[in-house]
Amino acid sequence: MLTAVSDVPRRMLAAVYTGQQQVEVQEVPTPEIGPGELLVRVEACGICHTDLKKIEYDLLAGPRIYGHETAGVVVGAVGSVRASVTRFVPGDRVVAFHHIPCSQCFYCARKLYAQCPVYKRVGITAGFEPAGGGFAQYIRIMDWIVERGVEKIPDGVSFAAASLVEPLNTCLKAVVQSGVRTGDVVVVLGQGPIGLKFTMLLKHSGATVIATDLSASRRALSLEFGADAAIDPRTVDLAGLAREKSAGRGADFVFVAVSAPGIVEQAVRATRPGARIVLFAQTSDKERIELAGADICKDERMLSGSYSADVDLQRESANLIFSGQLPVERLISHRVALAGFQGGMALALRPDDSSLKILVEPQKGIS
Repeated sequence: MLTAVSDVPRRMLAAVYTGQQQVEVQEVPTPEIGPGELLVRVEACGICHTDLKKIEYDLLAGPRIYGHETAGVVVGAVGSVRASVTRFVPGDRVVAFHHIPCSQCFYCARKLYAQCPVYKRVGITAGFEPAGGGFAQYIRIMDWIVERGVEKIPDGVSFAAASLVEPLNTCLKAVVQSGVRTGDVVVVLGQGPIGLKFTMLLKHSGATVIATDLSASRRALSLEFGADAAIDPRTVDLAGLAREKSAGRGADFVFVAVSAPGIVEQAVRATRPGARIVLFAQTSDKERIELAGADICKDERMLSGSYSADVDLQRESANLIFSGQLPVERLISHRVALAGFQGGMALALRPDDSSLKILVEPQKGIS
């Protein structure tokens, strides 16, 4: 049985990636939904660098509608034999994850969900090949995502804050997998929106946090979010400060939340033997890292990667935001309508001191 509000238009606006680094705001058909699926009116969607890289480097063929940090309102649902869709009715405020694993394969058994073949399928679309769809007025959430990948937003929580649940989950996954404990000394390289989330989470876990960034305003914000020290690595000896904060041994963990030449080597120099270095921003297959083998082998450092979200941490990441424990909404520096998407994308690609998280609000400016 279909349940829906009556005022959903047949056509909608969307920022459509047309190929060759081009994005155009176009009028496209509003998605139609099938059994077990939801139609959601998008109220907020963060601009993520994962999507920006796909656009900047033309990694996937157009046309596609990107955007996966999405919060909105259910406006339609189709009943099915799956009971999960009955949990949602028009008017529910929700946040949706665009990837959900099968929980049955080799990788899921080892909790490597991002490597699961089902997880790699995108389960939310605004039309064309599924690509997240959040840079549009409406999205279609497919049945397996409805079943396990949608969380209701409590009253009093803004759509803007809720849109940050998915990116917070990716950071929480990295922190949990790393094994950081209370009292550990942790360096976070980079204090953009992701690095600042790491700073919040690590301080919340009881670690001593050293933050680095070239921007004075971002360093100041990291201190407000709990960092014990925030430095410009061009002018302050990071390795020396890490030893000072750790009784002379060096940092126990480093989270690399920015991509730059020599950044991983900097992480190695700041750590003690046996430390763990987590790569979070090194997602390009063109990026190369050169290290002395003895720094890893002889000194028993662990170099690991963390990518995407963890379904097991979905509710916890939502609750950290919904409860107000982490002030993530302060990360939002700019809000743009679909008509301003290209400007928002340009600022996200080349941020200045005033910019952090840029949010698209697809209903903004629509009469």
